[in-house]
Amino acid sequence: MWDLFNSSLRLLLKGKLFREPLAALRQWSIGFTGSLVAVVLLAKLGLPLGVAVVLVAVAAGLSQPYLFKNLKYA
Repeated sequence: MWDLFNSSLRLLLKGKLFREPLAALRQWSIGFTGSLVAVVLLAKLGLPLGVAVVLVAVAAGLSQPYLFKNLKYA
């Protein structure tokens, strides 16, 4: 398992993990920005920060397969 992580990380850092690295970055940015906005909104609505982070983390984790479904690996 550790070897798989290391080899994937090396390929990612070299820019060779995804066929279209900019598409992967765009999808990651969409997920990150959406999560950040959701945490801020929930905190502004009065939810404790810890609860907001946990709720948004679950939602962000559930959105990952949808965001990355069309990415092609090199």
